[in-house]
Amino acid sequence: MIKFLQPEISPCSFCSVDNKPAGRQFQITLSEFSFERCFDERRAMQWMQANWSKSFVFSALYAALVFGGQHYMKPRPKMNLRLPLVLWSLSLALFSIIGAVRTGAYMFHVLGSRGFRGSICDQSFYNGPVSKFWAYAFVLSKAPELGDTAFVVLRKQKLLFLHWYHHITVLLYSWYSYKDMVAGGGWFMTMNYAVHALMYSYYAARAASLRVPRPLAVLITGAQISQMAMGLTVSALVYCWLPQGDCPSRLDNISWAALMYLSYLLLFSNFFYQTYLRRHDKAE
Repeated sequence: MIKFLQPEISPCSFCSVDNKPAGRQFQITLSEFSFERCFDERRAMQWMQANWSKSFVFSALYAALVFGGQHYMKPRPKMNLRLPLVLWSLSLALFSIIGAVRTGAYMFHVLGSRGFRGSICDQSFYNGPVSKFWAYAFVLSKAPELGDTAFVVLRKQKLLFLHWYHHITVLLYSWYSYKDMVAGGGWFMTMNYAVHALMYSYYAARAASLRVPRPLAVLITGAQISQMAMGLTVSALVYCWLPQGDCPSRLDNISWAALMYLSYLLLFSNFFYQTYLRRHDKAE
């Protein structure tokens, strides 16, 4: 018997699921907080179905502000912004940590009760207890996360193609996919929460001038590469299982997901090589 228990907010704020995979009993208990229990995912889904295309507007404004901002800052001194950056990174780190814990617990339940294939083809992540709130919070968070780039521009740091390309494409794909509750979403979102929990914690520590071991940066980039490889694998499995009818998605969505994750895999791998391996070779 396996149980996950969080502080119970109200007497009815829990769900229990009992299954018997592989010939033995498996039980997991997930307790909901009141804000998770009261979240209306149907209204959220309706809003996203009506407004998902606004992600293109946000992306266009983002690109204009980023490159216009670089032009504006060219003759001006860079800004410090240390305290705002610490607070910004810390808030996103806390959000990602909580999101990773909550979605991770739900995905563990799905893996235990339905197996690996069931966890990939699962749609309950979008409307299930606990996860439904965090799924919507995830896709919405991709808009304010664009604010990361403001610190790069205003502090006159080098703006990598990987940085702004990743921000735009994640926003577009997340909003595009949420409205259709496509298979694989649970894996995509949970992995992203977990990696961002590490990444933003690292950014917050660096912004606060704390000494961070170099291997931690290597570990984070390695985790990002692993995330992209797993995302590509999940997309391939959804494609393989799509004709059997129990892995709901669409060919266009799978194609965009595969293209997106493949491009990320190549870009992050190149970043890893250029930052950690090539510099090491030059140092020797």
